[in-house]
Amino acid sequence: MSPINAEVKSETAPADRSRCMTPLASTGMSLGHHGLVRDVSIRDDTIRLGQALKLTGLAGSGGEARALIEDDAVRVNGEVETRRGRQLRRGDVVALGSEEVRIA
Repeated sequence: MSPINAEVKSETAPADRSRCMTPLASTGMSLGHHGLVRDVSIRDDTIRLGQALKLTGLAGSGGEARALIEDDAVRVNGEVETRRGRQLRRGDVVALGSEEVRIA
């Protein structure tokens, strides 16, 4: 399997939390349901959910990713996702608690 090249951009959340996706100029960030959404660039067209959780730092390992998914703690595009192998595409938003990342 080839290595995944990704770029993760992050910055602190503003006090005003909008419920709409509002682009923030040249930061790679948008406002989402729980605050800022980080954009994570992927090289290929898809990435599996478990890999995305590790890549973004939402999970420290594959085992942790599996446990989070089994505990119904992970949402994809607002819906609880229970499949670790779920294929994510650009534009999909993955959420864990108040953290959200968008595949870009």
